[in-house]
Amino acid sequence: MATQSQAENLTLVEAVRDGLHTEMERDDDVIVMGEDVGENGGVFRATEGLYEAFGENRVIDTPLAESGIVGTAIGMAAYGKRPVPEIQFMGFIYPAFDQIVSHAARLRTRSRGRYTCPMVVRAPYGGGIRAPEHHSESTEAMFVHQPGLKVVIPSTPYDTKGLLTSAVRSPDPVLFLEPKLIYRAFREEVPSESYEVPLGEAAVRREGSDISVYTWGAMARPTLEAAENLAGEIDVEVVDLRTLSPLDEETIVDSFTKTGRAAVVHEAPKTGGLGAEITATLQEEALLYQEAPVERITGFDTPFPLYALEDYYLPEPARIEDGIRDAVGF
Repeated sequence: MATQSQAENLTLVEAVRDGLHTEMERDDDVIVMGEDVGENGGVFRATEGLYEAFGENRVIDTPLAESGIVGTAIGMAAYGKRPVPEIQFMGFIYPAFDQIVSHAARLRTRSRGRYTCPMVVRAPYGGGIRAPEHHSESTEAMFVHQPGLKVVIPSTPYDTKGLLTSAVRSPDPVLFLEPKLIYRAFREEVPSESYEVPLGEAAVRREGSDISVYTWGAMARPTLEAAENLAGEIDVEVVDLRTLSPLDEETIVDSFTKTGRAAVVHEAPKTGGLGAEITATLQEEALLYQEAPVERITGFDTPFPLYALEDYYLPEPARIEDGIRDAVGF
């Protein structure tokens, strides 16, 4: 396990682990729980070493019962703990959907502020790792629709630790989705000390003047690659949303008013995806700056396919480049 003193050049999954370790060391109320998170260290080893460091009372192996995991965490949060329950894959989150949207997200409103729900639900999400059915879903839009719930998706190790720290310290529930395709794809320097990346703030990963491309999670890397491939032909600005709820509308709109054209890249299906919300926001806030229709470069309106078609389903640099050309050439 990467300890704090070694936490300098980490993968994304190592940044998850380091962020949890740092917060558990700082605050005794932080509790990690979920299927196989203890002695086994989690299916992706995101919690490896935490059981040995903090013991069975703070790193709790649970039954395979997502509704029970989240329901128990809500009770802990209401009484002052800061639980971090893990759902092993996002495709298994649906049994806990009612607990998340009917109870966790509503606790502050229901109790008129008497209770809050400082809880972080972690879940690996997305495709690209040749997993079987129910292991590759990207259904973040379902949760963005729920008032009272923050939805966060990092794309870099540095942001992962900082955003997770902010999520754990948040007084209200956060769904923290981890793009497992890039769990070990690259390394980045990550401070060993505790730090926060604010929730609700997007990051401009690449400055540009011809088109704004909005993305998040694992799609940030192919989007940046596409932007670099188009350099000299099209000057692409890439905006990594980082937090999907609440959306950083100011950064989204400011970028669009500069470029006049936009595209959204996400691996979730197109219909009802967050790309539609971003498009509507641009229409409402900056219509007079718009020079072409907004292009959506997404997964398809089908169940996530098995291995042979997985690479075709996910937006990759060549398809992103074509979409950007369509938006600029309209």
